[in-house]
Order: sequence, then structure tokens, then C-alpha cells
Amino acid sequence: MNAPRPTSTLIFVALIVFIDMVGIGLIIPVLPDLLEELTGESVDRTAEIGGWLLFAYALMQFLFAPIIGGLSDSFGRRPVLLVTLFILGLDYAIMAWAPTLFWLFLGRIMAGIMGASWAAANSCIADVASPAERGKYFGIMGGAGASGFVVGPAIGGLLGSVDVRLPFIIAAALAIGGAVAGYFLLKETLPVERRRAFTLKRANPLGTLIQMSRLPVVMGFLLVIFFTQMAGQSQMSVWAYHTKLVFEWSEIEIGLSVALFGVILVVIQGGLTGRVIARIGPERTAMLGFFISMPAYYLFAFASASWVMVLGVVIGGLGGLTFPALQQMMSERVDEDAQGELQGAVASTMSITSIFGPILMTGVFGAFADGQGVYFPGAPYLVAAALLLIGVLLAAWTIRKITPNPNVEAAQS
Repeated sequence: MNAPRPTSTLIFVALIVFIDMVGIGLIIPVLPDLLEELTGESVDRTAEIGGWLLFAYALMQFLFAPIIGGLSDSFGRRPVLLVTLFILGLDYAIMAWAPTLFWLFLGRIMAGIMGASWAAANSCIADVASPAERGKYFGIMGGAGASGFVVGPAIGGLLGSVDVRLPFIIAAALAIGGAVAGYFLLKETLPVERRRAFTLKRANPLGTLIQMSRLPVVMGFLLVIFFTQMAGQSQMSVWAYHTKLVFEWSEIEIGLSVALFGVILVVIQGGLTGRVIARIGPERTAMLGFFISMPAYYLFAFASASWVMVLGVVIGGLGGLTFPALQQMMSERVDEDAQGELQGAVASTMSITSIFGPILMTGVFGAFADGQGVYFPGAPYLVAAALLLIGVLLAAWTIRKITPNPNVEAAQS
């Protein structure tokens, strides 16, 4: 079986990632109002409930990403992507209809399980692209996700002003419609001869990471992803609270700042990363992204004006060069029949940070922003800067361990 051409496959897989992120973004602006409608609680209490919804979502992604990746290695990418996208649509429908908080939690749990499908989506890139080109395609995939995250919140806010449940209905229609279209348009990328049997021993977070630990370079980069994503949780967790407290930003200003970051990622990952990797290699591209983006956290921590925060967003967005380069270097060193397992390990690593990162960052923010003792609401960003520095040092150490890859050299010659 000949693998489909990368471009045609990439277009539809990127569309799946885009739909997934649009669906997530659509519900962000209206989730607080829906929680208030379901519980009748005050804003501070609904925020706590929203935190537990995030925890449930991240925990399910952590547990199921290796399973989704393992299933795609065994049964192929196409059925896994289509089934997970279809069930994700049903999840949004449940959330649109949810009469009680229990059903909302059930929907978020399902979303976490099915949202782990990006492990299979990234595995498609490893199937159809040469090792030397994977960084470019991983970048385009990241750009598609960032585009969805820009479009989703804007549309969700508009639809939510009409009806708080309407964004969930639209998200359900997008996901189910994408699954139906994929049934006719998406080609399988993993040949039968490159598949392997599914085993729970390998397809679980611990088993997957144990398998990756046998590959020192891959495990090194997984640790890099852990520390850098933990740093990124500072923005995910406290950005809105920090900018509102210190600079009195409105919801619109907060939303525009998030959109700006997404636009920069679209440009960097979707259009620039592949060219940079082709010119200077993935190793130098990864380190370049790190060093450009490192000052952003210091700007956030010590900013005395809104324009400094915006400058930090721009500089931080340039760090989008790094992740696709790391993905390429890892995928080059994993067997072709284990690409789904690798992506499951990446997803699990990122999910761990989504479970514990918000607790750490919001705890630091609360300790330094409550007006008692030292007042320094930018403290979480200094914690993030320290975590990022650890990640950069680990990346430099791991890159030094890399030996030449004959497959990449052959593809580049």
C-alpha cells in the first residue's frame, strides 16, 4: 500500500485539528455563564467548579492519549480519528443539553478522552512525510490548531450573546460534520505491514514513558516538553486574573491578547518553522526558539504598562519555532510502527502539566496577590522563567547526545 501524498493528507488532518480547537475555543467564553445557570452559585464558586472541569479534562487526556496512540498504531489512523471526532461531537451535544452539573462533567470527561486524538493526527505526519520534512508539517499542524483557537473564542462570544448553549451546538455540528466528511475524504496513512498489536502494557501513561525511556534522546526531549509546558501554564492559568488586577484589562482586551498570541503561532508554526528547520536544522531551530522567547516571562513579571505585556506576547509567540523542531527530532528516533506511541507519550507529558500546572501557578499568584505580605502578582512568571531555564539546559544537553541520523541525511542529499 502506497502512503498518500503528504499535502493532501495534511490538509484534512489539519482540518480535524482546526475543528477540535475551534470546538474548545467556542465554549470558553460561555462556560462561566453555563455553570452559573446550572448551579446558581456565585462567580468565585463557579470558577472553582470550572477548575475541576479543567482537571477532569486534563486527567482524561493524560490517561487516554497513549491508548489512542496505541490504537492508531494497531488499527490505523483513519478509524481512530473519525471515531474520536464523531464522539467528540456527541460530547458537545451532551454539554449543550446538560440539565445538571453531572452531565457537564460527563461531557468534559468524554472530551478529554476523545481530545487525545491529536496523538493519532500527529502520527499521520510521521507516516506520510520524510524524516527531514516532519518538522515543517508538525509546524503546519500547530498553526492549524492555533488558528482554531483564534477563531473559536471570537465566534463563541458572539454566539453566546444569543444563547449560552448555542456555541456547544455549533461545536457539535462541526465535529460530527468533520467526521462525516472524513469518512469520504480521509485516506489511511499507516500501511498494514507497519501496524502492530495493541497491548495495554505499552498503551498506558507509565508503560509508554517506560518505552520512551529506552531512547535517551527522546526521553530527554520529553523532559524538555514537561518543563517548558509547565512554564506555559502560567499564562494559561493566571493571565486573565493578572492583567485584570494589575492593568484593569476588560474581557475584550484579554481576549484580544490571547488572539494575538494565536495569530503569531499561526504565522510562526504554519509558515516559518519549516523554512527555518530546512535552513539551519531542527537542533538550532529549537534552541533559537527558546532564546528568543525566554525574555517574555521577565517582561510579564515586571511589566509596568500594558504595552510591555503585549511585547511579551509577541516575543513569547516567536517561541513557536521550538515545539515542531522537538517533534521532528523525536520522531526521527522512533520506529515507524511506534509513531502513535510516541505521540501518546508527548500528549501524556503535556497533560501532566495541565493537571498540576494550574494548581502551582494559581497558588503562587494567590500567595503574592492577596495583599498580605509581599505583593508581587507577577510571581508566577518568575517561576515559569525558572522552569523554562531548566528546559533550555536539558534541551542543550540532549542535543549534544544526538548522533547523525542516516535517514535524514539521505532525505536531505
